[in-house]
Amino acid sequence: IGVVVPRLTDIVLATIYEGIEEGAAAAGYQTVVANSGDDLATQRLRTETLLGMRVDGLILGDARTDSDLVYELREQGVKVVLASRRLPGVVSVTCDDLEGGRLAGRHLLELGHRRVGVIAGQPYASTGVERTRGFREVYAEAGVPVPDAYVLTSPFDAEGGRRAAAALLALDPPPTALYAVNDFAAIGAMGAIRAAGLRVGEDVSVVGYNDVSIAADLPVSLTTVRSPMREMGRAAAAALVRLIEGKTSRSRRLPPVLVERASSRPVRTS
Repeated sequence: IGVVVPRLTDIVLATIYEGIEEGAAAAGYQTVVANSGDDLATQRLRTETLLGMRVDGLILGDARTDSDLVYELREQGVKVVLASRRLPGVVSVTCDDLEGGRLAGRHLLELGHRRVGVIAGQPYASTGVERTRGFREVYAEAGVPVPDAYVLTSPFDAEGGRRAAAALLALDPPPTALYAVNDFAAIGAMGAIRAAGLRVGEDVSVVGYNDVSIAADLPVSLTTVRSPMREMGRAAAAALVRLIEGKTSRSRRLPPVLVERASSRPVRTS
């Protein structure tokens, strides 16, 4: 089984890949993984390389809404399953990111935060889009919609989160809470809060997404939405094996869980 992910240095993707390996091995398959860097040309090259190795099927963790590659592969008869991200009409195994965003939104609303900023990830990735949409829907339903100026796209890493958070904190008035659609972006946001002379949790609350292992051990532990990363990988491998064996597979959205920690606290009233 060939696997393409944006980068295995990302612990989220590495954990998903470990699940893919486990699921593939249980069915008697081996895996070969390649990194695309989330770059369109590199994604196509890595996919062609894996197909040249005569893999039985592909699991793609870097599906993009601005590319037709996945649909082209299916037209060629390649067995394809998506993991983490999804596309319409393609078998995928993902977290229920829309509900995950709603969990984060309800949490901050319950803490009294009405002015929030969103670090929304990349616009071509269903993860960031749906996590952002769910969050904003909750705020809109509560009668306090999040203005577009308070929603910034950014890379799914600490540096991207830091830059986006700095820009959000410079708004007038600044948000009292930040929601990042990725834990590493949230960690970068925490750095920006400290650089601005503010305290995480006390002055500005932060919520991330995924619940990577470091989240609980930060100086201020990170409130986050836990996604079932390893289970996602195992289920994606099982779905692909079914397709390879001529059986049917269906998409799955695995349930997220909000994990409340010290980085999110009630809004300050003074």
